[in-house]
Amino acid sequence: MGVMNFLLPANLTAQAARELERACVTGGPDNMPWPTQVRVEPGRLTVRRGVDESGALVAPWQIDGVGVVMGATATLMERDDPYHFQIELARGKVNQLRCQAADWRAGGLQVSPELDERIRDAGTSFARAVTQVPSDKAAAHAHAALALGYQAAEQLVQVYTEQVFQVRHERQPRLETFLGCRLGSSLPQGSAADRLLQACNGVCLPLNWREIEPTESSYVWGPHDALLAWAESNGLTVTAGPLLDFSPGRLPDWLWLWERDLHSLASFMCDYVETVVRRYQGRIKCWQLTGATNYSSVLSLGEDELLWLNVRLAEAARQVDPSLELVIGISQPWGEYMALEDRTHSPFIFADTLIRTNLNLTAVDLELVMGVGPRGSYCRDLLEISRLLDLYALLGLPLQVTLGYPSATTPDSRADPELEVALGHWHGGFSPAIQGDWAQSVAALAACKPYVRAIEWAHYSDAEPHQFPHCGLLDARGKSKPALERLRELRGNHLR
Repeated sequence: MGVMNFLLPANLTAQAARELERACVTGGPDNMPWPTQVRVEPGRLTVRRGVDESGALVAPWQIDGVGVVMGATATLMERDDPYHFQIELARGKVNQLRCQAADWRAGGLQVSPELDERIRDAGTSFARAVTQVPSDKAAAHAHAALALGYQAAEQLVQVYTEQVFQVRHERQPRLETFLGCRLGSSLPQGSAADRLLQACNGVCLPLNWREIEPTESSYVWGPHDALLAWAESNGLTVTAGPLLDFSPGRLPDWLWLWERDLHSLASFMCDYVETVVRRYQGRIKCWQLTGATNYSSVLSLGEDELLWLNVRLAEAARQVDPSLELVIGISQPWGEYMALEDRTHSPFIFADTLIRTNLNLTAVDLELVMGVGPRGSYCRDLLEISRLLDLYALLGLPLQVTLGYPSATTPDSRADPELEVALGHWHGGFSPAIQGDWAQSVAALAACKPYVRAIEWAHYSDAEPHQFPHCGLLDARGKSKPALERLRELRGNHLR
């Protein structure tokens, strides 16, 4: 069994120690986690795996000016001597920062002297940390190197985003990227609806199976018909899905009677897909078929069974209309769930396997909902998000991203009761203003990437039943949050 040990600061808080229990070791061509056993003791972190080979430690840590985010070391070999935790995190970030800056410079990115100096300062602080081990000064310099590295990385991504937009606008004044929001079951109304129309050039109808077919073979279409008519009357591009979100709260109660019966489940699911697609045939062209099938363990279904279901569902949709644009969804695209249990397919390989089945998919949806557990992802910085998008672009299909970040930490009675705000935080924590800043930064980064065809916000309003707590563009009283204005600014500056 592979073992790595890391020396932790002596003044580590109890909260930081609990967060470190989420650490794991990653590796392989897609840099995904191995099942990892984690032990946090006073002054020491120990990680164990069932394989004996090098890998990178991925662990959450408080970074000054950035938040509590998941960071990564460089690739480390297994050895008896312990590593210095903060120094290795700093080594990983400084290396990542310098390599990414060099790659983007080679592609034409112009970096200001001020940013260049910040990148050098991060490297200098890291060098001081390494050369002063084992003195107490090493930890102070490593702490500084982490803060400087992450802050410079955020500035680097912002410069990259601005300059990529400039280059793309030389060819196309207004980009065709879809910028939308998943609606609920109620019609947008009043000034909030006006702001939504200004911010978005399209909307998504989730067509939640639990709502549409609450009892077997009995369908409720009224609210969804009204939403589609409203969107069409306002000239919005309309997409739909995920038709089947593989989380317990999004599946009808009666379906659980058929748990473990794969063929009956497939029959019900295919019938639902065919029924919905046929009803809206000719009005909705792009459909996200599934969400979270890579991550889910509901209905006692295994990985291969879930892959097979995706194929069957795509075939069912194409029997109704062979010209449909079909999308499959990937949740936890960094693969955190793989650190907790042995899985055959990483999220990247799961998507790649489906693409290779010749389903003629239009895009892959990456669910970037941060700070919400257990379904969402632990918070990452902008450079990690950029690198993740570039990784999935290697699949050779356009990407669609679903974005979400909470605006509060209090209980949300209208959200999925299995989800909570729990996985780190970006910058100062969770507030409407910080949610707005996150939306502005991450949506702009995604929109500037030429291979990202669509950006969807996770849901419209916290005032009606929804999935992710406090992630709406409207609060529980139906009032607009700053995130809606930030998306309006993004569209006004860059999109049709």
